[in-house]
Amino acid sequence: QVQLVESGGGLVLTGNSLTLSCTASGRSFSTYGVAWFRQAPGKEREFVAGISWIGGSPASLDSVKGRFTISKDNAKNTVYLRMNSLKPEDTAVYYCAARRLTATRGAKDYDYWGQGTQVTVSS
Repeated sequence: QVQLVESGGGLVLTGNSLTLSCTASGRSFSTYGVAWFRQAPGKEREFVAGISWIGGSPASLDSVKGRFTISKDNAKNTVYLRMNSLKPEDTAVYYCAARRLTATRGAKDYDYWGQGTQVTVSS
């Protein structure tokens, strides 16, 4: 069993940056694919970025390419999402999710989820 805890969300102004963290406990993260999803009010949950332990990682959401970067620190059992040049449309609850080996873009593929962290970007 893997427990995921996200942190790092908050309220920022347009153009600012945030780094979200997703820390795993219960089992090593090292052989898992991990992804960040987000859900804005009234919208479906959408894939943002993912990183695989083996194989290729899925392409990030088009609207965040060049602004968001996902990275993984196996020693700290933590996955990060660095978000630069934030826009009001990035406002959402951000969730991390994990599954064995390879990250995918499909939310239904994931076995473990965190509780989410709110990101609000004000103009």
